[in-house]
Amino acid sequence: MAFDFKKEYKEFYMPKKKPGIIEVPTMNYIAVRGKGDPNIEASEYKESIGLLYAIAFTIKMSKKGSHQIEGYFDYVVPPLEGFWWQQGVQGIDYAHKEDFHFISVIRLPDFVTKEDFDWSVKEAETKKQEDFSKVEFWTYDEGLCVQCMHIGSYDNEPETVKMMHDFMIEQGYWLDINDKRLHHEIYLSDARRTAPDKLKTVIRHPIRRK
Repeated sequence: MAFDFKKEYKEFYMPKKKPGIIEVPTMNYIAVRGKGDPNIEASEYKESIGLLYAIAFTIKMSKKGSHQIEGYFDYVVPPLEGFWWQQGVQGIDYAHKEDFHFISVIRLPDFVTKEDFDWSVKEAETKKQEDFSKVEFWTYDEGLCVQCMHIGSYDNEPETVKMMHDFMIEQGYWLDINDKRLHHEIYLSDARRTAPDKLKTVIRHPIRRK
């Protein structure tokens, strides 16, 4: 059976619908940076998703080709994630999505090296005849965070965020969003096929002790 990150690391991908504190270790990602309203057709965000999945599946299917990755095991491609920010705003102003900056990511299994990643980019460019220069190998040490499962529309996230921040303060922590530590979302539902009120999204914010 293929290794499923969501099932094996439930503490990171399947939190409860009430806030909790978690220490997130360093992880490697496929990443694409961009800006603008993610809901607009032909947006940089929608383009980023196509680039990410092309590389993710090139790596996953490498087992069938000539490039054999050392330590490879069969796995389910981890969920799409996003780190979001706006200049001059601590957190997210949902009323001004046109000001969004983002890093769209998909987690890489630990056996994927930078060399394997570089191979996958060249392989995807050759097979798809597309430009993958925006895609990068990104290492991120997220550290101490508060997180919660949000059920519902992305526009209703402020309700869950407030609950997270109230809990954080009660537990003796401060919010620590800055230019290095960002608002983080993990998308467990396909927004194209799921009703807005049933969308499942992990929301995670960096914190520090008072």
